[in-house]
Amino acid sequence: MSWQALIMYGVAAAFILLGAGLLLALARPRSEGQVYAFRMIGIMALSGGVVLAMSATFLWQWSAAR
Repeated sequence: MSWQALIMYGVAAAFILLGAGLLLALARPRSEGQVYAFRMIGIMALSGGVVLAMSATFLWQWSAAR
């Protein structure tokens, strides 16, 4: 596995943990502004992490096929 793919997996894991943490923080009572911000940032971070992990997987497979 190339170091570029490893870095991408690390950043993806950080985004996924951040997004999941923000969404799990919604279990406690929050103000309307916090709910809006936590929801938006949490979903964006989670989806960004998933897409980055998929990109890292494709990069790894592509570099292994060469």
